Amino acid sequence: MSERFDILHLVAPGAVGGIESVIRLLAAGQRRRGHRVRVLATLESRDGAAPFLAALRDANVDVIPLVARSRAYLREWRTVARVCREDPPDVVHTHGYRSDVVGSAAARRGGVPTVSTVHGFTGGDWKNRLYERLQRAMYRRFDAVVPVSAPMAASLARSRLRRDRLHLVPNAYEPTQPLPRAVARRRLGIVDGAFRVGWIGRATHEKGLDIAVRAIAHPSAMGSVLSVIGDGAERDRAMQLASSLGVADRISWHGLVPDAGPLVTAFDALLLSSRTEGTPIVLFEAMAACTPIIATHVGGVPDVVGYGEAALVPPEDPGAIAGVVQTMRLDGSESARRAAAARARLEREFALEPWLDRYEGVYRSAIAARRAAA
Repeated sequence: MSERFDILHLVAPGAVGGIESVIRLLAAGQRRRGHRVRVLATLESRDGAAPFLAALRDANVDVIPLVARSRAYLREWRTVARVCREDPPDVVHTHGYRSDVVGSAAARRGGVPTVSTVHGFTGGDWKNRLYERLQRAMYRRFDAVVPVSAPMAASLARSRLRRDRLHLVPNAYEPTQPLPRAVARRRLGIVDGAFRVGWIGRATHEKGLDIAVRAIAHPSAMGSVLSVIGDGAERDRAMQLASSLGVADRISWHGLVPDAGPLVTAFDALLLSSRTEGTPIVLFEAMAACTPIIATHVGGVPDVVGYGEAALVPPEDPGAIAGVVQTMRLDGSESARRAAAARARLEREFALEPWLDRYEGVYRSAIAARRAAA
């Protein structure tokens, strides 16, 4: 590849999560290919998202930290505008609501082409839905918009986005060496031999942690236990639910664990109980480790695993999840076959280099669109 881009990613990151994993993988891969890559991260505190920023720096990605209050939008706008004016990139690539709305507006003011990766919509309360409605409206002003799943692409097309500016690019996975099961279990402090279901993610409504708790409390799941890795607004409520259902002693709460993906080998099955999803990175981790998967049939999940690679269940159905857990616990032969098929599909369809190629194509398209509009 001879063409080199100057790329500025914008994000308001959390400590750890799917968006952060995608940006780290993308930015590191782009840097490795010889592009100039900067990440402007809007943080609520000086030590915010420290593991994410450290991983970027380790990959020789330039990090521009901006400490700003949750609603200091004007300061963020001015900072992005200043960077684009003083050291303009070839393209600004936004991730998440705040960057999509505030950062992209500043970039366009400076005439810089804009690209957004749409990682997913969460729904939720009226305020969040209002924000997402504004976000969708802003996408019409982007030079390129990248949904990570086919259902998301179809939804955006219905929002009156120009079809020639929509680029479907599912997420990718960088092969890593899974931890030996004994090592992963030791790190999590697991000593029992019960059939253990793992749940990894942000404890928010759309991720369905409450559904996982209800599933483990279902009579069909007796004899199984649940490990929860992650933190968030719904964690305390889920813990209270576990107590009220009488299963507090069957759930381990491990809290926020940076780089938790390799720990999936500690589990007999990984559960994704989401109400909505884009392209879940945690599925890639389980596929790579040959850990059997139970997942709700929502969003981009079927784009990653089908019925031949995972046990797919309807959303909001703890009983269906519990039934699958019981089947896996009593006879793991079918789940082992699916896990092997999932690993093969991961290697076949979600390789890193073609993914990086596709994003370079998106950037070329965005730059051409901006020039045509000038």
